[in-house]
Amino acid sequence: MLPAEKDETAGWSAQRLYGEAKDEMGLRNWEKAIKLLEQLEARYPYGRYAQQAQLDVAYAYWKSGERASAISAADRFIKLYPNHSNVDYAYYLKGLVNFNENQGLFARFPESKYAEDSSARMRYLVNSLAQNEVHVARYYMKRTAYVAAANRAQYVVQNYAQAPAIEEALFIMVKAYDALGMPELRDAADRVMRKNFPDSRYFAGKTGRDVPWWKLWDPDW
Repeated sequence: MLPAEKDETAGWSAQRLYGEAKDEMGLRNWEKAIKLLEQLEARYPYGRYAQQAQLDVAYAYWKSGERASAISAADRFIKLYPNHSNVDYAYYLKGLVNFNENQGLFARFPESKYAEDSSARMRYLVNSLAQNEVHVARYYMKRTAYVAAANRAQYVVQNYAQAPAIEEALFIMVKAYDALGMPELRDAADRVMRKNFPDSRYFAGKTGRDVPWWKLWDPDW
């Protein structure tokens, strides 16, 4: 009989398991990340790492192409933690999985009599997903988590080019990069915003003083 394969993660803390899983996700090693996250849930079923692992494993399943498993993991999180502060992300992820699935079906029947209505519904869903990302970015700004805010806003700009939420996403990028002391990225976002939204309401706070508009604008978040 062959000896059992040694588990290199034996004795790892919840923090280490989660950290290693996040590293694998960053490298797009989805299968290894899933294995680590599931080990974390099994060994440490209580606590903040286990809860976050459930959300991350849903995302990892989606990225690895396992749509049914991703939805199942998201549903499990919603059922277990209906009042969790991140439950909206679980719903968002479910929508994202279904959205990408429906995109494939829609492309197969472009001449269908349902095409126009389906297209309108898809635009609504895209706009909703973009707005949700901006909502999260706004949340991070309120808590001075500027790197996270900039990353969320940038994701909107890169992935939802036609969504109305782009305007606020660019504004958040300008504010976040300014707060981070990154003038080149701030000015680049500012140029894109001025080009695409020359009449933006965010410019309304500008006065004759020699002060950048983003320092005068204090959004009611």
